[in-house]
Amino acid sequence: MDAVTDPKNERVVFMTSAQVGKTEILLNVSGYHIDFDPSPLMLLQPTVQMAEAFSEDRLKPMLRDTPALRGKVKEGRSRGAGSTKLHKIFHGGHLTMAGANSPATLASRPIRVLLMDEVDRYPASAGEEGDPVKLAIKRTNNFWNRRIVMASTPTVKGFSRIEKEFELSDKRFFYVPCPHCQEEQRLQWGNVTWPEGRPKEAVLRCVSCSGSITNAQKNVAVSRGRWIATAPFNGIAGFHLNELYSPWRTLAQIAEDYLVAKDDPALYQVWVNTSLGETYDDTGEKIDEHDLLSRCEPWPEGIDVPARGLVLTCGVDTQPDRLEVEVVAWAGGEESWSIDYHVIHGDPEIKEGAPGSPWSDLTDHIRRKWKHESGLEVAIESTCIDSGGHNTQAVYEYVKKHSGERVFAIKGRGGEGIPIVGNPSRKRAGKKTKRPVDVYIVGVDQAKAIIYKRLQMEAPGPGYPHFPAGRSADYFRGLTCEKMRVRYVKGMPKREWFKPDKARNEPLDCRVYAFAALILRAPQFDKVAWRMRQRAQEVAARPALKVVSVKNEEEEPEIRPVESEQPPPDSAGKPKPRRRRRGGGGWINSWR
Repeated sequence: MDAVTDPKNERVVFMTSAQVGKTEILLNVSGYHIDFDPSPLMLLQPTVQMAEAFSEDRLKPMLRDTPALRGKVKEGRSRGAGSTKLHKIFHGGHLTMAGANSPATLASRPIRVLLMDEVDRYPASAGEEGDPVKLAIKRTNNFWNRRIVMASTPTVKGFSRIEKEFELSDKRFFYVPCPHCQEEQRLQWGNVTWPEGRPKEAVLRCVSCSGSITNAQKNVAVSRGRWIATAPFNGIAGFHLNELYSPWRTLAQIAEDYLVAKDDPALYQVWVNTSLGETYDDTGEKIDEHDLLSRCEPWPEGIDVPARGLVLTCGVDTQPDRLEVEVVAWAGGEESWSIDYHVIHGDPEIKEGAPGSPWSDLTDHIRRKWKHESGLEVAIESTCIDSGGHNTQAVYEYVKKHSGERVFAIKGRGGEGIPIVGNPSRKRAGKKTKRPVDVYIVGVDQAKAIIYKRLQMEAPGPGYPHFPAGRSADYFRGLTCEKMRVRYVKGMPKREWFKPDKARNEPLDCRVYAFAALILRAPQFDKVAWRMRQRAQEVAARPALKVVSVKNEEEEPEIRPVESEQPPPDSAGKPKPRRRRRGGGGWINSWR
């Protein structure tokens, strides 16, 4: 906050972990200018919805509860007069709150003080206008005394805006004195240790004397620390802070979070970003198919679905001459088992029921019962079929016919910020039909990123993918053939998935669609597990059947339950009691 009011600093950059006060700093800067140095301000959030939430949840309480600010913002009492939710007017200036996804707002008015929160969550482009950060900074060009403040938790290395800006700054870190030797040092994760299996006893080790620093000693040391720049100053003051400095989080809590996240790449990225305040290097997404092939495990003999697999989904990729199908079993935490990978040859333009149609075989495959290790037979609960290829209309017609069996048409779409499964759009399944088909958009980039992170996991658990013994090397080659690459669009880096020429990626597509089918099904795994246990107990309790008489070879044998030969003694020869009927005439006549 001192750096923001220092006239030497045109820009202030704050790269931090989550929940260490960066948004509170932006609030305080806003309050300072409303009260002491009135100016035109803009506070930019990733989206307009987040800007509205910030106004209601953070700014409004501050204006109401701070004596120095109370009454200084003009409240709107009629249309076109006073402040609005996203535009606060005060004497000598105004505060505009905007979303980085709204180019019209970014180009609306000149700004002296620009406050940008969570810049790593901004879209790569604000419509056709370009980078929203550059658009917003252009609004400050008319002011010689402008201030630009950027704050964010970082994301992916090489794509993080806040990391790029921090590297251009004087890179200030917070140094604290050791309680034993008084040596000033940064608090870094590499210096946190604990006895094996006892993260609650985590301590910091001094880099100079190797003394143990407890959580209480750490908090005292932080209160005596100071910022030290580690690079030459060039007009940009940069600050970095991680969760180890936070008084609200103990070393034990951070260590426990690390142990939970370390074996799951998706969780580990979140931990690195939000706890360490550092970018995550995802260049390790190149996976060797031979490692996955060596990880295959045998299922129990005669069993299709291992005991922990609870929900079956199916992903179908369409090609001009075939359908490729994968059936996947899922458990809590989205741990998965690849149950079956099947290629159905035939022209998808041949309608179901006609000779040579692959759709007839697909229907048999979807309706098949799979042998579960519990002794039950389980069925596929949700299926997603790709409609974005050459056989779009054929897919629509099939999905329309089988919609009652939870068969969905999907279309993959690349790009950042697209959810794995979005809202459906209505498409016509033929010119004469009146009932449209719902087509769901699947964000393939996000889905592939999650799948690749899980393929790197080494120990079974939430997210871990299991593969059966005997799965071919071609399957794993197709599952891992795509790579992430960086392409620059209008000067901005853009990540995209790249498939080498002639590589077959159908196994990866099928896994993406089976994953989308799971999201559409949205099962509650604990309830599914309970129901399966109940069903298994009922099956085990059913009486055995045996042949009790055969009159001749041409007649069907008479089959009875074994228990029926010896009825319970207390009910033998007694008629079944009849329930007394209540009197008619309404509830008054029935009242006794």
